[in-house]
Amino acid sequence: MNSFTPNGLIVAHHGISVEVLFEHGQRRMVRVKRNSGHVVGDNVVVTGEVLKRLPRRTELRRRDARGSIHLVAANLDVLGIVVAPLSPGGFIDRAIVAAQSALLKPFLVVNKCDLEGTTELLAELNRVYRGSLPIFPISAAERSGFAPLEEFLSHGHRGAFVGTTGVGKSSLLNVLCPEIDLKVGSLSLYKGMGRHTTTVSTLHALSGGGELVDTPGFRDFGLVDITVEELAEYFPGFEDHRNVACKFRNCRHRTEPGCAVLSLVEQEQIPAERYATYMVILKEVESLQAAARSRDWKN
Repeated sequence: MNSFTPNGLIVAHHGISVEVLFEHGQRRMVRVKRNSGHVVGDNVVVTGEVLKRLPRRTELRRRDARGSIHLVAANLDVLGIVVAPLSPGGFIDRAIVAAQSALLKPFLVVNKCDLEGTTELLAELNRVYRGSLPIFPISAAERSGFAPLEEFLSHGHRGAFVGTTGVGKSSLLNVLCPEIDLKVGSLSLYKGMGRHTTTVSTLHALSGGGELVDTPGFRDFGLVDITVEELAEYFPGFEDHRNVACKFRNCRHRTEPGCAVLSLVEQEQIPAERYATYMVILKEVESLQAAARSRDWKN
């Protein structure tokens, strides 16, 4: 095969190979090392069997339950946070902070709206988050409510969904990307490599516009490298204070004099329960940072 150097986009990642979509529409499998660092969404230049990764605009990473960090996808611009009745508390806030610190625009998808109790859940979510991000109520089981979500994604967005176990993320993806099962199955048989590889993630173009990255096994979503400063800046519900700066640039909104957030809490412009939630996550992030500094010191 002759060497050539067209620009391409990684649209599927397998253990020992990636599928590259080139600018002229051709697709090609390229072998890579299992821990090459390439991910779906990477822009690459291919010369023969060598991939050269171009600079990334954004990276989506997550920390698993064991504390390990995984790079999930590159060059996204939106992140869908999927919740449903009985979703664990605190997940939305952590995901919003993680998204915004990664320069991604978060949006909220409320699935299983066909179930009882959803009306109360939606009312509460709108009360808390309406000023922070778009909210899309849907039912993947009944395939209802998808038009506004598809319209949002159609504006050239490339995104992914995150959600805890049981929120129906897979069902949601199957409605938006009905070709996923067929496409993954056919790719896995490419040149007999299927039985030796496992699809890590795939990028799918939506029929109405926009793209979604499917990340099998991506369930729990832990904060990754979130600093106290980022939490203070991006915590949902604190947006109003940005027009009135805190006295200190590194304000943690705890007891610092001249804190705009504390002033808004006292004026009841920020609900007390939102501030209490912030304090819980602040302590969590401070603990993670202290543990990281301790590991670095021991090493």
